[in-house]
This record gives sequence, C-alpha cells and structure tokens, in this order.
Amino acid sequence: MILKKLAVPFAIAAFASAAQAAAPMAKTQAPGFYRMALGDFEVTVLNDGTLDLPMEQLLHQKPEKTNKALAKNFLKTPVETSVNAFLINTGSKLVLIDTGAGNLFGPTLGNILKSLNAAGYKPEQVDEIYITHLHGDHVGGLGTQDKPAFPNAIVRMDKHDADFFLSKANLDKASADAKDNFKGPMSAVSGYGDKVKPFEGNTELVPGVRATSSYGHTPGHTTYVVESKGQKLVLIGDLMHSAAVQFPDPSVTIQFDSDSKAALAQRKAAFAEAAKQGYWMGAAHLPFPAIGHLRAEGKGYEFYPVNYSVPR
Repeated sequence: MILKKLAVPFAIAAFASAAQAAAPMAKTQAPGFYRMALGDFEVTVLNDGTLDLPMEQLLHQKPEKTNKALAKNFLKTPVETSVNAFLINTGSKLVLIDTGAGNLFGPTLGNILKSLNAAGYKPEQVDEIYITHLHGDHVGGLGTQDKPAFPNAIVRMDKHDADFFLSKANLDKASADAKDNFKGPMSAVSGYGDKVKPFEGNTELVPGVRATSSYGHTPGHTTYVVESKGQKLVLIGDLMHSAAVQFPDPSVTIQFDSDSKAALAQRKAAFAEAAKQGYWMGAAHLPFPAIGHLRAEGKGYEFYPVNYSVPR
C-alpha cells in the first residue's frame, strides 16, 4: 500500500523533470539592430557580430594596467568586442557606413545582412556605402568579386586608403603574414567596378552626411558626420577600440594603428569635441548599440550609452 501511494507523486516528479530538460539551450542572439531618430533622419545601428581581442597584448601599455581597467568594468581579456555598421536613412538616400567583416574574420562575424534584413531593409535598397577605412572588418561585408552584397550601391572611401590598400604593388611587397590585409579589401570592392568612387579629404557626400579626415589609424581613416534639424551624430570608426581603457585614458594607443601618434591626436580631438558640444557619438567597436554621449571626467571621459527608446 505504501509503495503504491509513493509511486504516483514519484512518476509526476520524474515527468516534470523530463519536461524541463526537453528544451535545449538556444545559444544564439537576436539579430542586432537598434533604431533611433536624428532630426528628420533615421539611424539604424547594425551589429555584424563580435570578435575576441586580447587587449592586454594589443594596447600600448603594461598588461596589468589594461587588466585592471577591464576588471573595473567587469571585463576580462580576451574582450568580446562588437563590430558595428550604421545605416542612415535621410529620406532620399539610404546610406550604409561600414559593412562589417563578411567572410574575412571567421564565424563570429559576417552578420550584417542578417541584421539589415531584420531591421526591415533589403541589400538592393542601399544607395551609398561609405567606408571609414579599408581594414577587413569594415569592408569585408561588401561581398566578393563574384557577388557584391549591395548590387545597387556606390562605394566611397578616402583616396589615401584606396591608394594604399587597393594597390597591387603594396600587395606584392607585403610580407606573407600581411598579404591578407590587401587581398581582403581588393576582393570586397572589386565586384563594384566603376561604382567605387574615392573622395579626397573633407567632403559632403549627400545632404546631411559629410566625410571628415581623421588620418592615423590608416592613411585615409575617415570620420562621418551626420546632421539633421540641429541634431548631430559623429561616427568615429576606429579612433577607439576599448571603451574600458581608452575613455578614461585616451592616450593609450593600439597595435592596429598605422601611425599611432596621428591616431592619438585624432582620438583626443574627437573626444574633446564630443564632450564639449554634447552631440551623439558612435564607433565601430563600442559595445552594441554603439551610440552615446561623452562627458569629461578627470583626465579622461565617461561614456553614457543611448537610453533605450522606441521610435514614435
């Protein structure tokens, strides 16, 4: 009798346990996009994925100092680092600033088209693509020679970067380890033919979007300024890579810079102006959604991410 009474609740418990174990871990993230208004424009941040970076090896300071700064932000190395692009709908043009890595950096990146589609757009709707610089994680998402990802887009970048990264002479004389730094960008832009249109220096590209030279990280690194109805967003590309380290101490440079001294000067100027004027700032490697404000704090800055909002 006693055994029969115990059997029923035991069976129920066993069934409940089996039911709870039936749902596996999803281990995926939602497609990354975040949308906000900027005057009459609509800005959509597109996440391409993340990349683990050993910041204690890459940043030009003592590793223990980097690790201490990371720990203060509840981070440890390698740091899972966002790769972002920015879609600007001006009402007359759909402009994509940077394109992510495509297939150049492995399986944790290459999600721009997924994010774009989730945000309600199709690749063929993109009119113009502006590249901050021709490193693979910014240009790889353009596609390949046989299959341009954005078939109707004009592609633009500073001439200094085009002359450097798209040069066969530079590819030929590069070391074996460095050749991919040229092959990737060459393949990515080659499918666009005469729709690749480099510009020189500070240039208004479409009404409300202008290129501003910020040379240093690469020979032609470019910042893009977006303005509408008195509101302003400045997209600084790779002027910074580690929010936890470089906001409190902008003097810290990184191995990826082709000219560390020039890149440092550009970062300091960009941070100071953003803090003084109070406009929006975005960057390719800020944690998604990668837009916020800067405020001066001691010898450095404090970053205030955008407050989550729903467009109305």
